[in-house]
Amino acid sequence: MKRICLNLDKEKVPACVATIGMFDGVHRGHQHIIGQMVTRARQAGLASTVITFDKPPRQVLDPSFRPQLLTTLEEKENVIRLLGVDFFVVLPFTREMAGLSARSFMEEVLGEELHAKILVTGYDNRFGHDRTVGFDDYVRYGHELGMEVVKGDAEMMDDGERPVSSSVIRQLLTLEGRVDLMPHYLTRFYELKGKVTAGEHIGHRLGYPTANLEPEDAGKLIPASGVYAVWATLEDEQQPRAAMMNIGNRPTFQGNRRTLEVNILDFDGDLYGQTMSVSFVERLRAERRFDSPEALARQLKEDKEHVKTILR
Repeated sequence: MKRICLNLDKEKVPACVATIGMFDGVHRGHQHIIGQMVTRARQAGLASTVITFDKPPRQVLDPSFRPQLLTTLEEKENVIRLLGVDFFVVLPFTREMAGLSARSFMEEVLGEELHAKILVTGYDNRFGHDRTVGFDDYVRYGHELGMEVVKGDAEMMDDGERPVSSSVIRQLLTLEGRVDLMPHYLTRFYELKGKVTAGEHIGHRLGYPTANLEPEDAGKLIPASGVYAVWATLEDEQQPRAAMMNIGNRPTFQGNRRTLEVNILDFDGDLYGQTMSVSFVERLRAERRFDSPEALARQLKEDKEHVKTILR
């Protein structure tokens, strides 16, 4: 798969079947649409192309907006690469692009720049500044421009009532910490990557030294506060290590800011400055205040055994 950043790369995409969207999370629903697009491309003898944006459009239109991304651009690309796609096109989203009508976007960007012959859209996909324009309009514009427009099918949540969507997945993570559902909806563990920075050494005093993780992307979603069973992978290692992670404000010690602390089980070494990736497996419990550091240490001992059982 080739990655192309429009306006920066001279290489152009050949005639293709394309699909476009933010694809945040590249969840089951996204994968289903991309799979339909790849199949159509192979049947038509054309290149398959996924088109996305370098940042959420709302972030350009509203500078105060703080995204909660399920995937960074790099993570998104890595997942899409596994789906058999030929080209991954990144559009730099600007206010000028935001001002394009749907028809102008289809003509100037999808048609003239990216040579899309067939466009596969999601069940609720919208583009262009006029949000009242919908699928029937896209079909009509496509007919005028010599571009076939087809609608992909939706993948449903287990309740059978809601389509799998990035917004529903965000709610599951931020409100309930349901990381255990992510292998089903994302088809992989939810991950967070960052640098290990200096902390306050509270965990070390309790007998559970922790690595204070600073996410590399400030826009990446942090799951609900609590204690989690995770796999931790260090930058110079291939094999993940069993670990437990606490997300929260450390109420037992009157903490006033949210921290992400990872205790790699039975590990003794200096992690400062290293990059660490964390894969969330299961949430053990919510964060709570303990009457004493000793009481917290006893709970951490129970948590450690629970993590070992989960990850075993």
